[in-house]
Amino acid sequence: MLERFAGLTTAHVADACVRAGVPVRTVSLTSVAGGRVAGRVLPAQHVGSVDVFLEAFESAAEGDVLVVDNGGRRDEACVGDLAALEAAAAGVAGIVIWGLHRDTADITAIGLPVFSLGALPTGPLRLDPQPADALSRATIGEWTVTRDDVVLADEDGAVFVPADRLAELFDMAESIRDTEHRQADEIRAGRSLREQVSFKQYLERRAVDPSLTFRQHLRAVRGAIEE
Repeated sequence: MLERFAGLTTAHVADACVRAGVPVRTVSLTSVAGGRVAGRVLPAQHVGSVDVFLEAFESAAEGDVLVVDNGGRRDEACVGDLAALEAAAAGVAGIVIWGLHRDTADITAIGLPVFSLGALPTGPLRLDPQPADALSRATIGEWTVTRDDVVLADEDGAVFVPADRLAELFDMAESIRDTEHRQADEIRAGRSLREQVSFKQYLERRAVDPSLTFRQHLRAVRGAIEE
């Protein structure tokens, strides 16, 4: 999975979701270390203690990605260096946090891909009851993800896709990537993007039919800059 994602970006996959009619579940996160990650979601709802991560690791499969739901809180860091080191030892491929991390220098040295909303020195100062579904689902932004999902993350953030649609979405994402690379090469060679997508023709057609959208036109000329 990671090998195939290596030639793509989350933007390509998000555009493929649009084309395939799959809900576009993306969030903006910052890469702390490791660059990019792809793997099955290993969900964990954080309630103030690291034990939920340790419990999740008990059932982790090689290549899973720990997806931490801390409600997007910015008053505490919920993942530090020991959690990252334990994740790596358990075969977990990376950590995606809807919340904050700490121990940035140590996490960077560990080298495990970690993505979060930012850093804060303060760890949890509370301990809440653990929900019954703490290890079966996680809410990231407005999206709920489970073990039936895959997470892909890079410098642009994270995208979540259904595991059973992944191959199809990768195929579409690669097609979109190849089209955009050809378009970029032509711009560098002196052929403008406007010329490539017959933009003058689009303006003429829109003058006749104001309901025509640029996206509809792009589909007709097989452009890919918006999806």
